[in-house]
Amino acid sequence: MGSRSRARARAQASEAAGQAAQAAGPASAGAGPAGKGAGPARAGAEPAASPAAAASPAVPPRPPTITAAVAIEALEAALVLAAAVLAGIDTGRGRSYQLSSGIAITVIGVATAALLGLVAGGLRRPRRWTRTPALLTQLFTGIVGIYLLQGGRYGWGVPAVLLALAGFATLLAPPSTRALTVGLPQPADRHQRRPH
Repeated sequence: MGSRSRARARAQASEAAGQAAQAAGPASAGAGPAGKGAGPARAGAEPAASPAAAASPAVPPRPPTITAAVAIEALEAALVLAAAVLAGIDTGRGRSYQLSSGIAITVIGVATAALLGLVAGGLRRPRRWTRTPALLTQLFTGIVGIYLLQGGRYGWGVPAVLLALAGFATLLAPPSTRALTVGLPQPADRHQRRPH
């Protein structure tokens, strides 16, 4: 009888151990998907951090020499426009040598002022194509200033020559040369298609 009771006790103990193992199995199996589910959660968190990591570096500001060149170009555009307006007023009052020439000078002056304003706007970004027109503007301004000095109009000639020299200095400065030939660093996403 003692041996049977011990055998029965062992059988009950092994059965209890089996039930305990079966109960622990689903719990561990349920933890497995949870652990696997954490993987996609972490994987999903990576794309959220990737845009910050792939963010383009901040574009450096314009060189001060470019800012000065923009101001000079804009001032020259304003002066040409003012001269064109004065020529138009004189033409309207009959003070022009010929009516047709006065009208032509006015139209050419307004168109030139508009082009100089366009160049000034391109320098502000800055754009590479603006370097040659801006330099030519300073050259013509200097020639006009010298012409005015030869005619004894020092009040107009001296400022024109100084303005041209300042324009040359700002455009030919190394920071301006680098910005207008090599170009400033652009954002990395500049080639992406813009929404229509």
